[in-house]
Amino acid sequence: MLAWLAPLVVLGVVVFVHELGHFLAAKSVGVYAPRFSLGWGSPIFRWRPRGGETEYVISWLPIGGYVRMASRDDETASMLEGGNETVAEGAALDPNWDPEAMVPHGPKPVPSDRWFESKATWQRVVILLAGVVMNVVLTITVSTGIFAVNGRRYVPAVIDSVIPGYPAVMAGLRGGDSIAAVDGSPVKNWSELTARVSRSPGRALTLDVVRGGTHESLVMVPKTDTAADPMTGKAGPVGRIGAFPRPTTASEPLSFGESVATGWHATWQMGGAVVGVLGGLFRGSVSVATLGGPIAIARTSVAAAKTGLEPLFSLIAFLSINLAVLNLLPIPLLDGGQVLMTVAEGVRGKPFGERSREWVMRVGIAVVGLLFVTVMFNDLKSLVLSLIR
Repeated sequence: MLAWLAPLVVLGVVVFVHELGHFLAAKSVGVYAPRFSLGWGSPIFRWRPRGGETEYVISWLPIGGYVRMASRDDETASMLEGGNETVAEGAALDPNWDPEAMVPHGPKPVPSDRWFESKATWQRVVILLAGVVMNVVLTITVSTGIFAVNGRRYVPAVIDSVIPGYPAVMAGLRGGDSIAAVDGSPVKNWSELTARVSRSPGRALTLDVVRGGTHESLVMVPKTDTAADPMTGKAGPVGRIGAFPRPTTASEPLSFGESVATGWHATWQMGGAVVGVLGGLFRGSVSVATLGGPIAIARTSVAAAKTGLEPLFSLIAFLSINLAVLNLLPIPLLDGGQVLMTVAEGVRGKPFGERSREWVMRVGIAVVGLLFVTVMFNDLKSLVLSLIR
């Protein structure tokens, strides 16, 4: 049961919030939105409130979703989404067919002023970016909630073991020592300690060490090593002392304001990490074999759900910011590509021709299709390898 429920909850929340952003923005500027769907393809559940304009749908392929908006390309778009009903077909297929409603729920035509294309350029851009904004808001909200409930987790700056021949051993550092300060500046956790050491290759550091309830000062010179910056991929000198932390964690309570600030910072860090991976893919320093798709998400969701609510909500936040960043890529079919097309049409003063839009759509389908095939191949390969081990 968990194997089905956890992925549906994780993907459902992330996709629902994204599409809700598009939906609310479209409705706010008067665009007719006859369908709000979780999933793609043929509907398995559909409901339209009496007298309402929008039909709410759950479709067969639970790997995405869409908001169908009135458009000059409505027939092509709805065919891709799985809802290409003509007026005649609508009367036969929809048990709630309303003779007073607009297409596709009734026979009345959609006024041209309620088409997506009839709106000002800035309004269309707002609609297209609203999904990304909502995913960012979801990530900040979930991250803030996690920090407000659980506080900020950290690894204490307590030594577990040291590597022979490294500065830590030569200076007299040993297991059980707690690092209280570096060069007189307090150290709260292991991350702060490693940050100070990494920034000081070849420079003497004075560590305030707590050992057996008493303070001792130890001087050591971090060994110079070379490591790649995770954000830029550029290699540079870093300091190493050859010490490992104890595998324990502690929690620091946070006020609501601190939780919001920490949630924002965590969101920014996750977004930066996604951008860093994308940059690595383009530079060739990150392999496409590391990309995961629906199966990887499902397996991760189940593992997170088994661990507890915090890992599950953390996964929701991480996937939400992933979706936000990926949708900003300038690829047709994605929000970023559609924003570029919309802005270009605004600058041009008129829409692109049908043939041009068709070619752009084909390129978008090809790119997204190639990406889908790649991640599915990676997923299946990983699944098979895990089964034969």
